[in-house]
This record gives sequence, C-alpha cells and structure tokens, in this order.
Amino acid sequence: MRVTMPLFDSAHVLIVGDVMLDRYWHGSSNRVSPEAPVPIVNVSLEEERPGGAGNVALNIAALGGQVSLIGVVGNDPAGNLLKTRLDIANIVSDFQVSATRPTITKLRVLSRHQQLLRMDFEEAYEAEDSSTFESKIDSHISKAKILVLSDYAKGTLQDCQSLIKRARAANIPVLVDPKGGDFTRYRGASLLTPNISEFEAVVGSCNSEQVVVTKGMELIQQLGIDALLVTRGEMGMTLLRPNRAPVHLPARAREVYDVTGAGDTVIAVIAASLAAGEPLPESIALANLAAGIVVGKLGAAIVTAAELRSAIHAENVFERGVVTEEQLLHAIECVRENGEQIVFTNGCFDIIHAGHVGYLEEARKQGDRLVVALNSDASVKRLKGQARPINPIDRRMAVLAGLESVDWVVSFDEDTPERLLRKLKPDVLVKGGDYTAEQIVGSSIVKESGGKVKVLRFFENCSTTSIVNRIRQQ
Repeated sequence: MRVTMPLFDSAHVLIVGDVMLDRYWHGSSNRVSPEAPVPIVNVSLEEERPGGAGNVALNIAALGGQVSLIGVVGNDPAGNLLKTRLDIANIVSDFQVSATRPTITKLRVLSRHQQLLRMDFEEAYEAEDSSTFESKIDSHISKAKILVLSDYAKGTLQDCQSLIKRARAANIPVLVDPKGGDFTRYRGASLLTPNISEFEAVVGSCNSEQVVVTKGMELIQQLGIDALLVTRGEMGMTLLRPNRAPVHLPARAREVYDVTGAGDTVIAVIAASLAAGEPLPESIALANLAAGIVVGKLGAAIVTAAELRSAIHAENVFERGVVTEEQLLHAIECVRENGEQIVFTNGCFDIIHAGHVGYLEEARKQGDRLVVALNSDASVKRLKGQARPINPIDRRMAVLAGLESVDWVVSFDEDTPERLLRKLKPDVLVKGGDYTAEQIVGSSIVKESGGKVKVLRFFENCSTTSIVNRIRQQ
C-alpha cells in the first residue's frame, strides 16, 4: 500500500475526552538518599505538556490540522496552564470547569532519559462535571469532519452513546480510543482503536493472529461498529472490517524508546487523514508510520509534518531515478525540509552524448539535487519532426537515470515544461547553449517563485542532430 501526505490543512477534528497536564522533571542522579534506598534527583529542567486528549489534539495541530477540544479541568493553576499551552498551539479548547475536582495532573521524574517515578494527582470526574458537553458539541460539530472520543477512564466521557448518536446523526464519523472492560458503551462508533491488552481484556487471550481476527470480527458484529484497529506493539497493527479481508501492517519502529502517547498519535493521524479525505486503509498505514516515529521519542511526544513526510519518502523508496510527478513532488518536499536546493533542466535528450554528460555534471553543481525533465515522444515529434525521437521515452529516461549527476528523471507531454515548473518551483533553472537568461522558457515562472536562472557553457561539436546526420551520411 502506497501512502501519500494528505492535505492536513483541510482537516477539522473535534475531540472530546479526558484532558490532563503532564509534568516532567529532568535531572542528574548520581547518589542514593541516606534517608531511604532511593535515588536523589537534582532537578534541572521542568516541562509541562498537554496530555491525554490534549496530546491527541497537539498531534493533529502539529500536522497542520484544525482542532477543537472539549474536556473537563479544575478551577486551578494547572487548568489555566493547560489551556495556555493549547492556545499556543492554535487549538480551540472549550472546557467545563469542575467546581469540586482538580485538573488531572501526572508528574514524571526522569534521569538520563529514564523514568524513575510517576505521581498522579487526580479525582475521577462525575456526571455533573460534563453536564454541558451536549451543548458544547452542538456548537462545534458543524465545522468538524471527524469526532474523536479519547477515553482515559477518568470520568469525562460519562455518556458515550449520546455523543456517538449525535455525531452519526450529523454524518460525522466517530473514532474511539477505548478504555476499560466494557466496549458496549461505544456501540455504533465508526472505528475503535484498542491496543492488544485492551482488546484482550474484553475478548479474552489471543495467542495467534487468526484468533485476533476471529474475535475481532465477532466484536465488530456485537457492537455494530464499522471497523476495528488492534494495535499490537512489535506485531504491528490489524485492521478489521465486515466483509473485507484483514489488513495486517508490520511495526515500523527502528528502536522503541518510550511507548507513552503512541496510542494518541495513532488515533490523531487516522482522524486527521480521514478528515483530509484519505481512505481508511491509507490513513491507518500513515498512522503506522507515525507510531514508528513517536515510540523513538521520550514521553508523550508528537510527530511533526516534516517527520511524517520523511517517513513517507523512505517508505515509498524513490530516493532517485525515474519518478512520476506525484513522487517527485513528495521527494522534493522531503529534501527541502533539510534545506537542499533543487536544480531543474529539461530537453529531449534523444541520443545521450558527451555534451549531455558534461552539461548535466555542471548543472548538478548549481545545487543539491538535479531534476531532468524529458519531452515525451509525442512532444519530441512536434518539435523535431516525425523521424524523432530515435529512442523512445522509457529508454531515454533509463539512460539519464543511470548518470551519477542526475537525481530524478520525469517526463512531460507539453511542448514546454512551464506547467511542471509552476508545480515544482525549483530553486535554480539551468539551460545550456547560447541563450540569455530571459530567453529560457519558464525563466519568469522560476524568478516569480524566488528562484534563479543560469545559462551554462555550450559544449562545442556535440549535438544529437549532428550525430544523427553523420549516421545517415554513412
């Protein structure tokens, strides 16, 4: 399954669930306390991050999506700080303030990137703490394309059925990150995303992939849900849907550093992708890549758009060579994240000769990556006559892709590469010969987007036409 980067800026997700404040105290630990056999941590850094449903929201915002978040906080400094952190991330937070219970807070003490201690400050919320949720949802649901219920079993989601029915009545899909041993409270949802432990707590032990599939399909039927995604750690993910073959995705993590918040990232990426118009299987494949990134980070971390784009780039394996326009666009986005400069040139390149090789080597030196765009066979015939090209497009592209100086080769059907230049916006447009910069086709397009145009030296006595004529004379 090939994944692409969705247009996340078109995604609007509404999240309802347990919000909390995650605190991290970092410091060195070189000795044991004389008072008790515990390490002494000399705290040198303190961090505060939104956790729980707040972390789901942060993940979506980091990808460029729009997020509205409904939850419960206490009337305390932790609740104020949590809202401030979310405001900074451009997340619309619409909280009900509990009059009797504090903001849920988790404090983790770490040394040398290892968690030594976690302290939880919380009291389970009651029904009255979420009494205004239905009216809050009504004020946000019209803008949302997806509803996420982020359940941490802290009491925020007292009546999931009411929320699910409200959303489904508005044709809004509902994604649920579940908790607890009773999944019937999520009946009628579009997708549930339990991890394997949460899944087994409901259906019983699963000692094989086939048992996961069998029990998962039974659960889908019992709950009347559209799909079930079981995240299985090092075993990857399994997507189950009625009347469809199971989809098994392998784990993508190179090194597991900390699984905290991985479930938040998974449901966030799925929600943002679906809200951006991607199909469910592709959205889950994208979430699988994101999970592989986030477990390599410390704490409830997020995945940025740049990181996800790079993972997609590696997954699609188009580091260099012959590419489609779509592949080329993604490849360029990835290398630009690293500050690399894109050089563009174009031509027929019918019979590759020494002049071409020397020219392309010079072109490559003008930046970090060289794109060579070739006129299609039909385009060459219009420009050069019916006897050309000598070599068809697939052979011309294969030869150019084999040159060390060339990164990507792409073809175009028009007589000029102007449309392609508008899409790619190269940093440098080069052409060889006795042109002036103003005479080069597409020069104004490149300059308008902030690029440069360069004319490279002309290689004497080298041209495809002269080679063809000499062959014909002989």
